[in-house]
Amino acid sequence: MGKKFKLKTHKATAKRFRMTGSGKVVRTKGGKSHLRRRSSKRVKRQFDKTLEVTHTGDAKRVKALAPYLGKHKANPPG
Repeated sequence: MGKKFKLKTHKATAKRFRMTGSGKVVRTKGGKSHLRRRSSKRVKRQFDKTLEVTHTGDAKRVKALAPYLGKHKANPPG
């Protein structure tokens, strides 16, 4: 029997995406960091929401780049 190997996580992907309990991939909106004084309060409020990644190809790519994204949510290792 061959030895199984660990997959490396793409860290930028792991920081930008989360996995919900039902297995959906969600992301936050971009453009939150600066130049927000000209935006309305409503727009700034909408930046706080998370959006589901609806495109199946994108979700599949996120799962491939961060294979352990859904694991260790409640009880992180270490």
